[in-house]
Amino acid sequence: MSANNRSFAGLAVAAMESRRHDDMERLISKFGGRPFVSPSMREVPIEENSEAIDFAYRVLTGEINIVVFLTGIGFEQLLMAVERSIDRQRFLDALSDITTVARGPKPTAAMRKVGLTPTIKVPEPNTWRELLKAIDDHVPITNQKVGVQEYGKTNRSLIAGLEARGAEVIPVRVYKWDLPEDTRPLEENLRAIVAGDRDILLLTSAHQVANMLRISADLGLEDDLRDALRQLIVASIGPTTSDMLRQNDLPVDLEPEHPKMGHLVQESASRAHSLIAGRSVKAKVIQQTGRPPSDPEAAWYDGPFMRACRREASSVTPVWLMRQAGRYMAEYRAVREKLSFLELCKNPELCAEVMVTAVNRLGVDAAIIFSDLLPILEPMGMDLEFAKGDGPVIHNPLRSAQDVDRVQELESMETLDFVTETVRITRQEMAPEIPVIGFAGAPFTLVSYMIEGGSSRNYHNTKSLMYSDSGAWDELMRKMSRTIARYLNAQIAAGAQCVQLFDSWAGCLSVQDYSRYVFPYVKQIIDSVVPEVPVINFATGNPALLPLLRGDHRTVVGIDWRVPLDEAWQTVGHDRGVQGNLDPIALLSEPETLRTMTDDVLQRAAGRAGHIFNLGHGILPQTPVDNAIALVDMVHELSQK
Repeated sequence: MSANNRSFAGLAVAAMESRRHDDMERLISKFGGRPFVSPSMREVPIEENSEAIDFAYRVLTGEINIVVFLTGIGFEQLLMAVERSIDRQRFLDALSDITTVARGPKPTAAMRKVGLTPTIKVPEPNTWRELLKAIDDHVPITNQKVGVQEYGKTNRSLIAGLEARGAEVIPVRVYKWDLPEDTRPLEENLRAIVAGDRDILLLTSAHQVANMLRISADLGLEDDLRDALRQLIVASIGPTTSDMLRQNDLPVDLEPEHPKMGHLVQESASRAHSLIAGRSVKAKVIQQTGRPPSDPEAAWYDGPFMRACRREASSVTPVWLMRQAGRYMAEYRAVREKLSFLELCKNPELCAEVMVTAVNRLGVDAAIIFSDLLPILEPMGMDLEFAKGDGPVIHNPLRSAQDVDRVQELESMETLDFVTETVRITRQEMAPEIPVIGFAGAPFTLVSYMIEGGSSRNYHNTKSLMYSDSGAWDELMRKMSRTIARYLNAQIAAGAQCVQLFDSWAGCLSVQDYSRYVFPYVKQIIDSVVPEVPVINFATGNPALLPLLRGDHRTVVGIDWRVPLDEAWQTVGHDRGVQGNLDPIALLSEPETLRTMTDDVLQRAAGRAGHIFNLGHGILPQTPVDNAIALVDMVHELSQK
């Protein structure tokens, strides 16, 4: 991607960093931002720490035989606190004889400095969840006394998790976090955020969140700050900081793949402008309708589908079917006898009618608009025809780098207003409790159609351009991804509650090719979609791509039928919702076979919140309608909680 796509490009970037103030300022400037870095906290050792000395004696006498160290500086402060009363080496020897748990690299490094090797090292992202899992995997703690070196505010989730496993928890505080001695820079930064003079906020510690709220309350600005933070981009260094933000009902727009300062700044720079674009559309929707796109007061908000998108439990597993309005239905075939497929796609009233009919007949929990992936290509300069028997054909395909110049990026969605009107009418005619899903083709699939001119077995022309001219490829993908983002946002503005990306041809790519040539543009689209609106990211054909489909926290990963659902979800990560994944051919089988296969998918989901039942691809034309209806009933029956 171009340098500009990795730059803040003059955005005002606030940060609350304390210990590494100068490094943070330098990094923000390096990536083209205007830095406003204000210390928000300082470490204050607890003087005359009798609690720490008592803790050390209990380790020496064998009363405590498991100790968890949460921070490196906390380990060092504990040694300093106890060595005034207890021989330092004797205490270290006692620690070496028991089970010690280090939450990540910093406490591990601090322990190694004094010759200790932790028994258990908690893997990234080093949150209390990984810590508990590491303990579960390596050491039983039932009826054990577990010491926990705390830092600042008690992590009640960790304590509760240890106690739920039967441990008696003995916490020891060795230092606390206080406000900086001079709070004026922090106050100025908070006032500037409230005034709208900052574009991005970078946070590197959960304690920064607590102190930020504490100062804003002292200034009488807490409510104003909360409102302001929903207007700018809030970037969190990792899960612990994100948890603190969410616990305080504050947004998290970005979390880097690796919880490091450099990654935080770099990813914020590369994604900031896309995230701001999504915020802008959200503001317009609120201005036009008086309600946010993800409206908690709406009838559809608390239904099974939307709850699953948010990974919240519901009474049944929600189900909808890709291509649920199609040739397998007599009502659809009757409409198609009167006009061509492209004519139908451009008739919003009929598109809404066929989808409402399908939803009512099937009893599904969500409605996807009736349209197609390819009409977006016509206003971009492609001569598109749906030829009978041959499927979609592009009569003027792109075959050289020079051809990329004639592709028109869409700045406005006026030429596609029949799609947004389809969304509007579908939402209007649909039962209010049924959410409406908008969709678009993903950039690789759409670009491949533009280059191949139709379907392909080996994608020879697409890959040739991709490999031979990365500059032309990147320019084409940038045009396409920006257009798709505007297209999806226009559907949200028209009334869609969720959007799905279809990457039907991504399975022809290796992981390394997808990572280099496709992934950055899909990420740009997801970043640009209105915040809080769920995005289903669906790619077929290569299960190895699943980890790259995770997107952000509101992304649901679509899974095809080529991999068992439980394995796929494990690969994706249980911190994301999933959709899938019955083989569409199952709908042609006998009822008992269909029921067995349906139950298998549900059993693999194991009742975990965040599963949306669907097919691994679209309904086939030969499918009996009664079988599709039976499938929906089976999912609802078998998944009742």
